[in-house]
Amino acid sequence: MFEIKPWDAAAYRQQTRRSTLIIAVVFLALAMLLSTLAVMLFGTPGGDNFRFNVGGVFAAVLVMAGLMRVYFWSQPWMAAAVYGWQLKRSLMSITNVMHQVKAGVQAQDPAAMKLLRFYHLGLTQMHQLDANSSEQASLNREADEHQQKMQALGLDPEQLRLDPSWIDTVKQAYSARE
Repeated sequence: MFEIKPWDAAAYRQQTRRSTLIIAVVFLALAMLLSTLAVMLFGTPGGDNFRFNVGGVFAAVLVMAGLMRVYFWSQPWMAAAVYGWQLKRSLMSITNVMHQVKAGVQAQDPAAMKLLRFYHLGLTQMHQLDANSSEQASLNREADEHQQKMQALGLDPEQLRLDPSWIDTVKQAYSARE
């Protein structure tokens, strides 16, 4: 279950730039090291060692994938990037069923109403964190209208948590109606 948490947009961008730089530097160092090692161990002096260089880079990709999963993901300097990734994944899980969500909203289904509200709140935060104010203006009107509909139905408009069961409920209820 993902929960929207408050983040200072400037601090978020600074932290994600820092973590991106760290990951890039580690990857470059690994790629150079592993390519050099591969050429030293398997290459021929003055020969065509391109495949060993490519192999070193490929090995660096695999090592980085392992490092990301095992070590980097849980580091404090990665918190902003991990949060942003989880926010975008949560929004994408709703985007993937948006036709069913909109059908559920038309039918005033509480799960669909909550999903769309979470989507609006998450998208608003994502736009703020990414400093994307041009997209925010068009979203505001739709989000405000939806919030008013929820209040009229007696539903809590503060949907800061994404319950995956809402997606399953909406998919099951409205996928056959398409």
